[in-house]
Amino acid sequence: MKQVINPPDLAVALQYDGSNAPRVTAKGKGKTAEEIIAIAEQHDIPLHTDIVLVDMLAKIPLGDEIPRELYLAVAEVIAFAYLISGKQPESR
Repeated sequence: MKQVINPPDLAVALQYDGSNAPRVTAKGKGKTAEEIIAIAEQHDIPLHTDIVLVDMLAKIPLGDEIPRELYLAVAEVIAFAYLISGKQPESR
């Protein structure tokens, strides 16, 4: 049985450069979500499951920065990604 990351197979990819707010760079359901997840896995990009957060992020247009209301939730995800990947955030 295939593991479902976020029902109903919804995925959102964010890009964070350390200086601006994270941007939505990919999103999709079904087959597109599977492709986003597969690409992330191929590139050792950490995956995080949060059904409520992914639903909110999926409503943001591609290329847009996340709204201020989601900063804390996304910051926790970024911190999680740094933790499991062994990276250190850049200090500014």
